[in-house]
Amino acid sequence: MNDPDDVATVDASLRIAGGVSPDERDLVVQHCAPLDSRLRSFRAEQVQLTLSMKDRDTPGQYTTLEAHVVGFGRLVATSGHTNFDLAINEVRDDLIRQLTDAKTKLEPRNNKHLRNNDKR
Repeated sequence: MNDPDDVATVDASLRIAGGVSPDERDLVVQHCAPLDSRLRSFRAEQVQLTLSMKDRDTPGQYTTLEAHVVGFGRLVATSGHTNFDLAINEVRDDLIRQLTDAKTKLEPRNNKHLRNNDKR
């Protein structure tokens, strides 16, 4: 089990990129708090999250939440919502789904290459 002080969290892992003000970071962390339950199985240095928005406050607004997780590679969640809160929630939910799917694929019962197929 990971040391509670060394566990990955949204707050510790999140980097704000273009289109999002540093003043909005706390709001983003609050919206993404449900993601912490998926991240807690990783150490803090194993996870990097990056949030960016293109063309903010226009009909073409595009929100991206990118996660680099050791052992899972790069996961990318996107949203076309123009509402800030809805866009953040959508990318959060999509990233939770992607992490869940990636973890499930690593379980031996779901990956025939990881199963012990010894016939004794």
